[in-house]
Amino acid sequence: MQKKLSNTGKIVTFGEVLMRLSPSENRKMQQSNSLNFFFGGTEMNVAASLASFGLKVQHVTNVSNDHVGDAAIASMRHVGIDVSAVKKVDHPLGIYFLEPGSGMRASVIAYNRLHGSFAKITPEDVNWNEVFHECDYFHWTGISPSISESAYLTLREGLKLAREKGITVSVDPAYRSNLWKYGKNGKEILAELTGLSNIFIGGVNEINEILGANYGFEKEDFIAASKKLQQEFPSIEKVFDKVRTGISASWQKVYGRAWTCERYLTTAELEITDVVDRIGTGDAYAAGILYGLVHFEDQHTLDFANAACALKHTILGDTNLVSIEEVQEIVDGSTGGRIKR
Repeated sequence: MQKKLSNTGKIVTFGEVLMRLSPSENRKMQQSNSLNFFFGGTEMNVAASLASFGLKVQHVTNVSNDHVGDAAIASMRHVGIDVSAVKKVDHPLGIYFLEPGSGMRASVIAYNRLHGSFAKITPEDVNWNEVFHECDYFHWTGISPSISESAYLTLREGLKLAREKGITVSVDPAYRSNLWKYGKNGKEILAELTGLSNIFIGGVNEINEILGANYGFEKEDFIAASKKLQQEFPSIEKVFDKVRTGISASWQKVYGRAWTCERYLTTAELEITDVVDRIGTGDAYAAGILYGLVHFEDQHTLDFANAACALKHTILGDTNLVSIEEVQEIVDGSTGGRIKR
């Protein structure tokens, strides 16, 4: 069962670190002769948020054995992530290009990651016994096993050991059909690995992909889908979903909902009318869930995660750099953005 962190417990995350390159001021690539860069990646973004909240977090990955990899490691250290399980290898760091949208114009992303340093990670690269020392939570997403077969095998080994050790495992399944290039059935693998997990951070879309189902999106459909997921995978204790309404690239609405095996929970909808950066908002939500599971009961956990997600829309870059106090202010209803003096 889900547990609180011990005095020495930590959260471990596993996944690729990417360099993001994007033009400034919402320009299109063809308008730009310079690009800003940020380091991120779905699981690292979660780790960065949790470290900013003051939790012990260790990230497991490979980076390039060059000055770019050094910079990636430095960026993780800067936000307080334990990088002792990060390995440097002779393959380039994955990158992606973001052309930020505005108003009715959507953002566009192009990836260059399939032959990068993380894609080359193997089970021999990770000493899971050492990594899981004094670990209470392990977080993964469906992005990682999609990158390469060796990344999938490395993750599977970690998940099996986490189960043996009684570590609570959270998953954001994040199925991306265009990433599964190495001949495996992504939905089957995600189903296998979900069966080794306890906290499901995803909604009807993700459940439909894993189960091959066709549930709708209303409250009753979400509850039915969650119950079916728990029936198929008895290890899943709770399901947390983030629901987004996109008015435009610059105007978004989000709310959270959950099924806890006993009851349905939901939050107020938060509206972001001047989006600065949508990247990493789902990761901010996942980090909010994990922080809440450590510190709060389920309703407060859901409210906290939704507020963290909303705030990330106002932060440039991949990672959410807000404090616990800033998130809690949103939970408490302070959304006016008044100057603090």
